[in-house]
Amino acid sequence: MTSLDATDRRILTILQVDATLTVADLADRIGLSQTPCWKRVKRLQDEGVITARVDLLDRERLDLALVVFVSVKTNQHEGQWLEAFRKASALPEVVEFYRMSGEIDYLLKVLVRDIAAYDRFYKRLIATAPLCDVSSSFAMEQIKFMTALPIHSI
Repeated sequence: MTSLDATDRRILTILQVDATLTVADLADRIGLSQTPCWKRVKRLQDEGVITARVDLLDRERLDLALVVFVSVKTNQHEGQWLEAFRKASALPEVVEFYRMSGEIDYLLKVLVRDIAAYDRFYKRLIATAPLCDVSSSFAMEQIKFMTALPIHSI
């Protein structure tokens, strides 16, 4: 675990909102000169705290309005089955993929255009490995969506 001081947390908070800031602008906002600011950002990158800088896209404008949470149960847990099923994470519609504790073994977040597109995805998903139960829940409304992590609480 990386040790973060208050300045590191301020840098990360600001970059989570706008990663396009120049080092000069970032340094200005946190009250450092450019070189120490750049060294901190570089250290955070080298230590893997900052993993990437990306642009966020509007999924609805890209015709990916349907959000589906797919719950998967299986009665097989050996390595060979798991490797086969992990290939489902390579399906481009899968934007999040988790192995869970509790009643559900795996949870996938899937983005598609519509029900017909989900049906095509579903057929590819169930072909990846034998599954015991697949249940789909369609999001009716997105109430909150955040990409920023709550680093102020650490």
